[in-house]
Amino acid sequence: MKNAPIILIVEDDEGHAILIRQNLEAAGLSNRMEHFRDGQAVLDFFFPKAGAAARARGEVYLVLLDIRMPKVDGIEVLRRLKADAELRTMPVIMLTTTDDVREVERCHQLGCSVYIQKPVDYDRFAEAIRRLGLFVTLLLVPPLKGG
Repeated sequence: MKNAPIILIVEDDEGHAILIRQNLEAAGLSNRMEHFRDGQAVLDFFFPKAGAAARARGEVYLVLLDIRMPKVDGIEVLRRLKADAELRTMPVIMLTTTDDVREVERCHQLGCSVYIQKPVDYDRFAEAIRRLGLFVTLLLVPPLKGG
């Protein structure tokens, strides 16, 4: 059952999104990666309107989700994904600068798989993402049943 998950980077900061992709690749990941610039864009992917491009049945996804974003914030995206019976088992890793204990607790209560604070320092940020990439290579993720 080892399908490499498609990594969905949900991040409004273009520079952070590029750093995340580059450092995951530096960790040896060759997974397909897609970037969504706000929470609404990723919700449209998972809950498409008629005729829109969307998730694929049987595909394997891993979401890297920022909290502070325009249109729909990451906490609301997490809530909607985890409330859906088909998406509930999909891993969602919160990857954000926020270290507010209440938000960490809330994300875990809503069902996030992991909560990682993005270091502000560039080198530490890059290293954290490389380590995340090594972790991702060990994950077994179930494919989506519906879609």
